[in-house]
Amino acid sequence: MAETRRKLTTIFSADVQDYTRLMRADEEGTLATLKRYRDAMTRLIEAHGGRVINTWGDGLIADFPSVVEALRAAIDVQSELAGYNAKSADDAQMLFRIGINLGDVIAEDDDIYGDGVNVAARLQASAPAGGIVISNTVYDQVRNKVSVGFEFLGQLEVKNIDGGVPSYAVRIGASDAHPAIALGAFGRSGGAARTDAGQPDAARADGVIAAIRRGSLPVLAVIAAGLVALNLLTWNEVFWSVWPLLGLGILWGLAWLKANSWVDRRIGTLALAGLVLLTVNLLTWRGVFWAIWPLLALAVAAGIRWVTRPRRSAGP
Repeated sequence: MAETRRKLTTIFSADVQDYTRLMRADEEGTLATLKRYRDAMTRLIEAHGGRVINTWGDGLIADFPSVVEALRAAIDVQSELAGYNAKSADDAQMLFRIGINLGDVIAEDDDIYGDGVNVAARLQASAPAGGIVISNTVYDQVRNKVSVGFEFLGQLEVKNIDGGVPSYAVRIGASDAHPAIALGAFGRSGGAARTDAGQPDAARADGVIAAIRRGSLPVLAVIAAGLVALNLLTWNEVFWSVWPLLGLGILWGLAWLKANSWVDRRIGTLALAGLVLLTVNLLTWRGVFWAIWPLLALAVAAGIRWVTRPRRSAGP
C-alpha cells in the first residue's frame, strides 16, 4: 500500500512555450531538442539538491528542500537554455516557462499532490517564455538571498484559493531577451500580463526604462542640460524644453518604481500620475486649479489600493 504523508516543500513546475507549434514544424527535431534540454534541466535540478518527480509531454515537476536552491536552479536552467537557444533560429528556439511555489503537499511514494502543486503549475502558466514567476511564499524566503530583481505582479487567480496568490516575476538581468512583464501589465493575472515576442512595443518600452535605470540620474542630467542649453541657444522667449524635461522626469519615476520592489507599484504609479498632473497645472497656470479633481480621484484610488493591498509576511 502506498505511503501517504504531508510535507512542506518547494515545487518547481516547467513547460515549453508553443510546444504544439514546434511539434507541427519538426516533430523528430523537437523531441530530440526536448530530451536534450530536459536532461540539462534535470542535471541542474539535482545539482541544487532537487528531485525530478514527474515528466509528461513537454512538462516537468520537481521539488526542493531549499527554497533558495530551487530559485537558483531555475535561474541556472534559464541561463543555460538561453545559451542553447542562441544557436538556433528564432522560430526553432525552445523556451521554457517556470513557476515556483512553497507549499504544503500530500506526498504518496515518489509523487506529490495538492494545492501547492496546483499553484506552482498556475505560476508556470503565467510566466513569459524564458521567464520565472514565483509565489509570495517563495519571495519572502529568497528576496534578500539571491542577486536578482523582482516585480510584483498582483494577485494571481488560482482555483480553490480565495483571493488568489500574490506573485512575482524574477528579473534575471536587464539584458534578458525575453522581458518578464511589461509596465502596463502590473496586477493582471495569468497570460494577460505576459510580454511575448508578438508585443515588440511593450518590450521596447521595458528596455528603454531599463536603460535609463542603468544610467540613472547622471545620464538624465546630461540629457536635461543639453535640452536647456538648446532652448537657451535658440531662445525666442518660449521655454519649450520644460515639456521634454517633464517627460524625462516621468521616465525616471517609472524606472525608480521598477528598481525598488519595496514600493507598491500601483500606489507609486498613482502618486507619479498625480505629481505630473500637478506640474502640468502649474506650468499652464491660468488662475484655475483644475488638477484638484483628478488628484482627488487618484487619492481615492491610492487609498483603496492601500487598504486592499496583499499583506506580505515577514521575511527571514
